[in-house]
Amino acid sequence: MTQRQFYDWQTLGGSGDDSSLVSALEQREIAWCMIGGLAVNHWAEEPMATADVDLVIAAERVDEAVQAFKDAGFSENRFERSVNLKGQSKVSIQISTESFYQEFPSRAVPADVHGILMRVASLEDTLRGKLAAYADATRRPSKRQKDLADIARLVEAHPELISLLPTAVSERLEH
Repeated sequence: MTQRQFYDWQTLGGSGDDSSLVSALEQREIAWCMIGGLAVNHWAEEPMATADVDLVIAAERVDEAVQAFKDAGFSENRFERSVNLKGQSKVSIQISTESFYQEFPSRAVPADVHGILMRVASLEDTLRGKLAAYADATRRPSKRQKDLADIARLVEAHPELISLLPTAVSERLEH
């Protein structure tokens, strides 16, 4: 079974939704990149199952992108810091509108994730995003533990990142 087949099995066809998102953004030449678990999966040695698609889109083009997604059959829910989309699969799509992420697309790299060519946040930006998520005390404890595990996966695959970790995080990884 290929990674794409496993992803589709896990998400009931998530690669179709992912491909639709990528196509809509690329056709309109909108700056964007994947963040979160999909970006970690690209940079880590071993991918982990995820049904979440987190991305950031150039702030001035979010509304245009969301309309393109709606035209492609996605439904939309807006929140204070995100726009959430739902397509045909079990994939949960979240566009972050937080200013913290707005420079990430300018440093994105092309990557094959689940057999789909997409843009992912740079290695350092992926780590920064996970550190910010882990530091957010308002997140559920289970989410924060996953963020810490993702940080550990990144550091295991790229030991040079250890110098970028806050002391409290590196100490947590040593235990």
